[in-house]
Amino acid sequence: MAQLLNDIEWGPPLVPPVVVPEWETEAKQRFGGSSDFLRRVAPVPWLRRAVATWTQYPIKVLPLRLADLVFLVVAQENSCRYCYGAARAHMRILGYSERAIGQIEREMQLAELDEKDQAFIRFCRSLARSNPRPAREQREELIRVGFSAQQVTEAAFLIVNHCFGNRVATFIALPPATGYERIGRSPLGRLLRPLLARANRTSIPIPADFVPGEHDPFARIIAPLVGHPAAHLLNETLRGAFESPILSRRVKALMFAVVARVLECRFCQPESRKLLRQEGLDDLEVDASLSALALPKLDAREAAVLAWVRDTVRYQPSQIQARTRALADAIGAEAALEAVGVAALANSTVRVAMLLE
Repeated sequence: MAQLLNDIEWGPPLVPPVVVPEWETEAKQRFGGSSDFLRRVAPVPWLRRAVATWTQYPIKVLPLRLADLVFLVVAQENSCRYCYGAARAHMRILGYSERAIGQIEREMQLAELDEKDQAFIRFCRSLARSNPRPAREQREELIRVGFSAQQVTEAAFLIVNHCFGNRVATFIALPPATGYERIGRSPLGRLLRPLLARANRTSIPIPADFVPGEHDPFARIIAPLVGHPAAHLLNETLRGAFESPILSRRVKALMFAVVARVLECRFCQPESRKLLRQEGLDDLEVDASLSALALPKLDAREAAVLAWVRDTVRYQPSQIQARTRALADAIGAEAALEAVGVAALANSTVRVAMLLE
């Protein structure tokens, strides 16, 4: 069973909040304002936009009640102290009792959840954990108990959406939102429940008619999301990550290849190799780098990132935070922030690929 909230070891924050004036203006215009989370990732433009946009993803076909369960279950499964505390507060504000939340956390049978909900929670845990990744049979089980194929696709993206945020928050040791957690437990939270519930479900418009081009990174992985806003969102984030000049495109592709290999993804491994061939690496060099997590062509910063990324697939928070802190000491805070974002994106992208099974 995943850890409970008070069992999670959590270190001091890796990076301070940074006020970037142009970002503060953009965040206010596009997202209603900035936050501690957004200010801590502000030095990396594509990452700050991704964190802001992914957290306000517009849910189209999945019942909101189940989307709320995704938030809690995935945050617990990934042992993200920040997201887990926020998810519990969110559930309390929406009217869930402490007993009901505790039963979900302990994977107990719930009187208020039927077979359909139980299957949904199992799928959430399985995809978040990905040890191994869910097979086609688990998607088919959801359809058998009454979900549509479109709902399963949206649920899968929502799960990896939270996996992305969980990893970024965990790797930088984002301080828990204790004020919000207190509101979730307080009489004031119950009094303000309708207002807070609406605020918590704020979303932004994202095109749902996007189709990736054949030269877009990981276009094959995005294909099952076509028809959902997720296709545009994932494509834009991947493009932003690979176009950013902070870390080389070569080491980013290697990071994706490492995550794909650990998770044994037969779809993302060839996509990663395609990018690496464009960067001048042949298959023998890629094989050698994935085996040794090193490559003579890499500079010191790239070598440090490649040695670190394998630990981002499965981890204990305090351990990965210590490793990320050491990475930041070696390559600088800005480069480490980009590495955090790319690792989180790679882990989410490889999990999305289960839709191709």
